[in-house]
Amino acid sequence: MLSVSLVILSFLFVGIVLVTKTNILPKEQGERLHSKKEDVTFPSYTKTIQGKIGDRAVVNNPDSPLVLVNKKRQLPDFYAPPDLVIPKVRFSYEGDKEKMQMRKEAAAALQKLFQAADQEHIYLFGVSAYRSFDRQSALHTMYKEKEGAVVAVTYSATPGTSEHQTGLAIDVTSQAAKFKLDASFGETKEGIWLAKHAHEYGFVMRYPKDKTKITGYSYEPWHIRYVGNPYAIYLYHNNLTLEEATR
Repeated sequence: MLSVSLVILSFLFVGIVLVTKTNILPKEQGERLHSKKEDVTFPSYTKTIQGKIGDRAVVNNPDSPLVLVNKKRQLPDFYAPPDLVIPKVRFSYEGDKEKMQMRKEAAAALQKLFQAADQEHIYLFGVSAYRSFDRQSALHTMYKEKEGAVVAVTYSATPGTSEHQTGLAIDVTSQAAKFKLDASFGETKEGIWLAKHAHEYGFVMRYPKDKTKITGYSYEPWHIRYVGNPYAIYLYHNNLTLEEATR
């Protein structure tokens, strides 16, 4: 009887070890797999253009999670995403407002990201997600009047060139950052956690501190952009921006 009990206990012990390893290895292997260029294909920088407006190219894939929008590439005039919803996450204000909305796929991913953060006692708050062409136009005009055009363009997108208009981006903050959107958020435990884990849920830190010349924007540790996976994993492990990956 004693020997049988020992066999059962040994089996259970080995089983626990095996299950634990099984839970860990797939994620590690998956991240290693998707960090290789040959396993991930991004849309061509030049083949995703349908024309030009002034000096800027107009993208032909505005509904794609991989759409690249920046100072040189804009959305079609008055573009609006087709499937906006409000993610079930905390916001730093109350009420169902336009700027709470995101594309359905991005919203679902954001909910998982917030849930994972909560489990580690990291409490994030949404601030600004979708922004219509008209809303961006009003904000950009306000910033230019306040700071001057030269300064405003370093942090505020001209209408049609904002990632917020895609419905794939959101600005987040925390209580430690006093619910503000500034560089100090990157030094908080919430900002540090976000930079380390966002890619696991399909998001990238879109405007890193060491890539300002490439993105054209100042460092924004609060701004995350949904691209989905394996793309976010690839960008994270290779320290690349969307601009670099699509060239």
